[in-house]
Amino acid sequence: MKRIIQLAFVAALITSCGEKTEVENNPPRKDKTSNSTVESMAKRHIESTLGIPATEKYTYKIYKEHLDSDNKIDAIIVVNRKQFALKKASESNRTAKAAETGFLGQYNYVFYYDGGLNKISPDIVVPSSALVELKVAFENITSDAYKDIIIDYRIKGGSFYDFLSVNNHSPERIFQWKHFGNLGSADTYEAFHFEYAEGTVNPRKDILVKKSILQKPTSDVDIYTYVPTLVPTNEVLYRFFYLPEQGKYVTKMK
Repeated sequence: MKRIIQLAFVAALITSCGEKTEVENNPPRKDKTSNSTVESMAKRHIESTLGIPATEKYTYKIYKEHLDSDNKIDAIIVVNRKQFALKKASESNRTAKAAETGFLGQYNYVFYYDGGLNKISPDIVVPSSALVELKVAFENITSDAYKDIIIDYRIKGGSFYDFLSVNNHSPERIFQWKHFGNLGSADTYEAFHFEYAEGTVNPRKDILVKKSILQKPTSDVDIYTYVPTLVPTNEVLYRFFYLPEQGKYVTKMK
């Protein structure tokens, strides 16, 4: 019976997939040349790089920001191929198994648009749930002159953050941590939030991982898509500092 319900659910999802979502610019910028260029390039580049056929419905969004020191508007493009994931699972007779993991796989992608070079990077795959699009935020962490990138993605009952910094015209991961986890588990919810403080080792800011309280859902929820309410606290769990030799953030073990 459970398998029948899962199959019916997946069939409904496939049927309900709509047309391609238009780009969403966040935040809006005044650099008209850059805006026009990346928007005109994005769709063609995505479909060519990922081999997406004309019949496939997928979504993509463009987020614009200064991401390096050349004072040009750059962009992060995120792509979600939910329909492809559902169709692939259905055709492989593994629909129920795939549904149990939230259709986990290589269905979410990031592209970087370099405003100075006027080029879009190759795809960066973010293995995660196909049911949820990637979320993008920007923070001044490694520099006050431009932003770093935070990619929020879902794996089963959890949300994770990848922190990326542009180096030599390419985004590189400098830090990774869980945002919240264990949805669907009765007693082991966990959640965190992040703050950025003056660097203790070098000019790049330290990353403070602080405890958050995840408010338990009052009813059954879809653990793959549900966004819980998090209440931040001032309790510092870890303090990470940037280590240039490794090109990433590390911490002193307690």
